[in-house]
Amino acid sequence: SELIPVSLPSSFSLDLKMRAFIGFDLPENVRNVLLSLQNKQVSKIAKVKWVSKKNFHQCFKFLPSLLEKDVEKVKDLLSQIKFKPFEVKLGDVGFFPNEININVVWIGLEPQIKIMELQQDIDDKLRELFKPEERFAVHVTLGRVKYAKDVELFRKLILSKEYDRVKFKVDSFKLYKSDLNKDGPSYSV
Repeated sequence: SELIPVSLPSSFSLDLKMRAFIGFDLPENVRNVLLSLQNKQVSKIAKVKWVSKKNFHQCFKFLPSLLEKDVEKVKDLLSQIKFKPFEVKLGDVGFFPNEININVVWIGLEPQIKIMELQQDIDDKLRELFKPEERFAVHVTLGRVKYAKDVELFRKLILSKEYDRVKFKVDSFKLYKSDLNKDGPSYSV
């Protein structure tokens, strides 16, 4: 067979997109507390995809289709954000969208104000590339609920776990690439 040359318009570009997000990691001792909150006893009444220990994070902004050509620009804009390190602690466990229709089990961080201010700074810096977050919530996802046969019992089991409200310092944030695979997401800085 013969190769036929193809001419592309000069405006054509092959812009590869990636899933990405901006967030911060949690220290090992905090991850251990979060892992202990993932109540495996609920497996008889609910199907939950628990977040792996290595993937616990606070997300400031999800970028579902970051163009590869824009990565350096995003990194440059983010590097312009200056903030004083601040301390937070683990807060209450909660559910999205609510306690009756549970899709996500999460834990909050307190106080929320510094995290929200930093998220706003990130939104402001990236405004020319991405629309601002509409419903930002300070939280770390513990698990995603596929179904619960008994929502009330599920909720009680999740909320019955006692835990140390560990304090930790937030002194940086990162741009992560998120790759989806059969075992769940894989994050790289």
